[in-house]
Amino acid sequence: MNASSASAIVTADVTLGDHVLHVSTSGPRSGKPVLWLHGSGPGATALSNWERVIDSLAIRFFNIAPDILGFGDSTHPVAPPRGIGRFAALRCKSLLELLDALALERVNIVGNSMGGLFALLLAKHHPERVGKLILLGSAGAPLPPGPSIVKLVKFYDDPSVSAMTALMREFVYDPALFGHDLEAIATARMPRATREDVRRSHLATFDMTHPPEPRAPEWFESITHETLLIHGREDRMLDVKSSIWLQAHLPNARLFVIPKCGHWTQIEHPQVFEHLVAAFMRGEL
Repeated sequence: MNASSASAIVTADVTLGDHVLHVSTSGPRSGKPVLWLHGSGPGATALSNWERVIDSLAIRFFNIAPDILGFGDSTHPVAPPRGIGRFAALRCKSLLELLDALALERVNIVGNSMGGLFALLLAKHHPERVGKLILLGSAGAPLPPGPSIVKLVKFYDDPSVSAMTALMREFVYDPALFGHDLEAIATARMPRATREDVRRSHLATFDMTHPPEPRAPEWFESITHETLLIHGREDRMLDVKSSIWLQAHLPNARLFVIPKCGHWTQIEHPQVFEHLVAAFMRGEL
């Protein structure tokens, strides 16, 4: 591992057989381990989702935030599996290999958007490796997504700064609160988003000729981990109804809805989000 960081966060590459995961960590190795799984989108990475959070919470937990396989600076398979479900299986396999490489038998998981789907899959198929779950704006419920998801899926129809800025605006409740920050974020994301390997992984993920398998309510009812669902009330990417559905079908789930909030809970309301994470992990929620 070749590490480099100027903050509490250390970033390094971890080789796992044929794949490499680009992993950011913070906090003492002896701390409670938390695996942070970011969401999808062109140019998305672990730090684009979690940089402030894992820096702030470094004093509390041992935080592990990988660029998930097929995102950011982790490996992008040359011939990736087609469709969300097929690619998710390979991505979850690499995450388990990461836990083995780090000698972590069991971790708590925070999953954002598509990262929430990966968290659910890990809890379902490898329950002994998962402690508590925190799912924010999570995918996975058998409901239609929000109206803005089309801009994310179809980004490469017009991969421009203006299209990226328009997409960033869809993530938040009130773009005006961010001033010119959203345009700056969009501009910063473009070099990575327009890489051919990133484009290839995105198009494979959202290949709708291979739709995900439908899951009956019983599939979720066997996931008995303590779960905290967090959702922005005005989320246009994944409707809050998704978390309401999950709360009704995950046996040990509780739901916290944040008003005046879109899909980026951890960015729009960071102090609220960090308080909820810390309190839930301490058993105070």
